[in-house]
Amino acid sequence: MIEAVTEFHFIRISYLLFLIPIVGLWWLVIPKRKGQADLPAGIAPHLARALTLGTDEKRQIYPIDVAMFVAALITIAAAGPTWTRATNPLVADTAPLVIALKVTDSMESTDLTPSRLQRAKFKITDIINARSGAPTALVAYAGSPHRVAPLTEDANILRPLLEGLSPAVMPTSGDAAGDALTLAQSILDDSETPGAVLFALDDLDPSQIPELQTASSQVFFLTMLPDSKQIVQLNTLKNATAVPFSNDDRDVTQLLRQIQSAYVDALDDEDRLDWQDHGWVLAWPAALLSLLWFRRGWVIRWALLGLFLVQPSGPAKADGWRDWFLTADQQGQIAMNQKRFADAAELFENPYYEGYARLKAGQYPEAAAIFAELNTAEAAFAEGMARIRNREYRPAIAAFETALNRRPNWPEAQHNLEVATAVLDYVETTREQSDTGEEAGIGADDTVFDNETGKGENTTIQAQIDGTRPLSADQWISAIDTDMQDFLRNRFLLENQERSQ
Repeated sequence: MIEAVTEFHFIRISYLLFLIPIVGLWWLVIPKRKGQADLPAGIAPHLARALTLGTDEKRQIYPIDVAMFVAALITIAAAGPTWTRATNPLVADTAPLVIALKVTDSMESTDLTPSRLQRAKFKITDIINARSGAPTALVAYAGSPHRVAPLTEDANILRPLLEGLSPAVMPTSGDAAGDALTLAQSILDDSETPGAVLFALDDLDPSQIPELQTASSQVFFLTMLPDSKQIVQLNTLKNATAVPFSNDDRDVTQLLRQIQSAYVDALDDEDRLDWQDHGWVLAWPAALLSLLWFRRGWVIRWALLGLFLVQPSGPAKADGWRDWFLTADQQGQIAMNQKRFADAAELFENPYYEGYARLKAGQYPEAAAIFAELNTAEAAFAEGMARIRNREYRPAIAAFETALNRRPNWPEAQHNLEVATAVLDYVETTREQSDTGEEAGIGADDTVFDNETGKGENTTIQAQIDGTRPLSADQWISAIDTDMQDFLRNRFLLENQERSQ
């Protein structure tokens, strides 16, 4: 409430100048009460006042009062009162988040069952699931930081990479939390909206404090220690929030709430977002008051007022009633604000807004088809998002390439293109190694490849152990995890070599 008061202002403040002629007109037209000097002579004062019009001590409310008050409300509404930022379909409604996981031998401690690292993975998975559809990146660090995954809205990309992290894949030991923060902030710099960094760790080297003090983004810490123990070094950090590990979901809930709160506060300072015009709030009292004004005097017609307020029970009639006051796109926006995305998609007339609503409702094929008909970079980007969520990686790559052709050097499109390409490479590599991709966290939806030559044929797992027995499901999944660890180990080692050159 306090923030709303401090942020309150008018978008078109010059419109308030119209209040001056409104007040002036009201003053000229309003009936004036006669004074004592105008009373007729020769009549007792108390009788003269009773016989003279316009001398009632009680002030009456005249039609001009209502008319001018309605005019004032309309003027204030036209000035655009606001205290919040407007939503933008191209701006995520959840904060971009980079999760930095400490992957060291100390995180293998079993004082948290089965280990600190494994419990941290569980917590991160819960956060990723709760932020479904929100941009999230993953960084792993020990003696050096490494970007595991760029900002992506697809949780299925993050899960197998997260499971593949262990101290064995890290090229050097140590605590490079400061460098991890620098890497995380470089990832957030490519985002169009302010984001946050979340560390999951069990200790902090005091030498890393100076670098963490320079954070330009909001930083949060999930301390992976038993019995709600705290990391003392974190108390010296400014603009940082530490949440202790809990056996239930209280820590995750608290983190998500604080991250979102910081995001909303940051958006209020985001000049690229327009202010939300709340002038429509004053339209309702103005409309109701206008019913009370008539040519000769005015009377409160409660029957008319009650009839106006009673809504018909049928949904079709209710829509018609709303059509008197709101356009289809305005009704759709109201449904979006209420998280009724499927209803919003049916209400929107603007094809881009309809596609965005279907994307939020999980109607990915329909959303992609709508965006494909639009010739803008934003539409191609949104089509790519719909395709990748529907596991159509090749069409997603084509859509992101189209977005970059229409809008070169677009960081988000470039990142998503890299993610889609990496996922496609991972899927095809896994298929070539095991003749199927379902157990690698890709899922049955990968039948998108069935129409390609040499893909999608009915196969069974033919891998052999000692050349005699086929792999069991558990052994096959273990092999996939090993492949992921080998992939991450080699990638991180190569990154370290490139840095040293």
